[in-house]
Amino acid sequence: MPDVPLAHVVRSGFVESVHHGSVVVLGPDGEVLASAGDPKAPIFARSSNKLAQAAAMLRSGLDLDGELLALAAASHSGEAFHLAAAQRILAGAGLTEADLQNTPDLPHDDTERRAWIAAGRRAVPLAQNCSGKHAAMLATCVAAGWDTASYRDADHPLQAAIADTLTELAGEPVVATGTDGCGAPVMAQSLTGLARSFRAMATAAATSEAGRVAAAVRAYPEYLGGSRRDVTTLIRAVPGLIAKDGAEAVFAAALDDGRAVALKIADGGQRARPVVMAEALRLAGVASSDVQFLRHAPVLGHGQPVGAVVALPLG
Repeated sequence: MPDVPLAHVVRSGFVESVHHGSVVVLGPDGEVLASAGDPKAPIFARSSNKLAQAAAMLRSGLDLDGELLALAAASHSGEAFHLAAAQRILAGAGLTEADLQNTPDLPHDDTERRAWIAAGRRAVPLAQNCSGKHAAMLATCVAAGWDTASYRDADHPLQAAIADTLTELAGEPVVATGTDGCGAPVMAQSLTGLARSFRAMATAAATSEAGRVAAAVRAYPEYLGGSRRDVTTLIRAVPGLIAKDGAEAVFAAALDDGRAVALKIADGGQRARPVVMAEALRLAGVASSDVQFLRHAPVLGHGQPVGAVVALPLG
């Protein structure tokens, strides 16, 4: 099936735009409770794969826990505490900012970005949202005795270990590899495979690598996202939940009882992503009051709300 309409952009009572995409909702036993579009088609999960990547790094010898492990799985906002934590990961491996190979950028958070610009600060790898992941990748290479200069290469042992972990958690192979926005490899699997991966991590034993990542994300969601990020608020709002947003409007989440959801908005536009996630979590049985904030997506006219981005019912 092709992608289907998932959200309307309503202005003054008129449907102005439509966002298409695909969604899958899994029940506690991994059964498909609901789906829309084509959740079996492969996608690049982008940063939604970062939790599984962090688990692969732990399996390869990375020694992190707590907020530093959450940052290893993060697309952080570039706040001061994020940058300090990335520097701690590097220092622990005897490395510095100069070893980072991710794309230079300004902070992701609008407030932080404006402050950097006002201060005349330039784009640097440390401020880019993937610096925690790249710092952890480098630290993994040091721990495993692998070359650090080539850690972004698709055939590097680190990237092979990540592909193996993604395959195991998703229950299906990686079918394509590309280059992510940060310069590291990005690997394609189905949306259903992404939901299974999150389900596996959310239900993993506490002492396992996947369970350690899940615990870090639940305990330190501000390191996974940021002070003003919807993914951070979502994890805090729903007990037992893990979640990760990604570029091109990918979003996945799972609860510790095995329920899981994954979605992608086909046009890559982020404005429909939160409202569709709220609808998917509703179908998974999450209380509407816990995710109501995700539905707050006003459409403005002359600076005032005149409509909203509204998720279409999935079932």
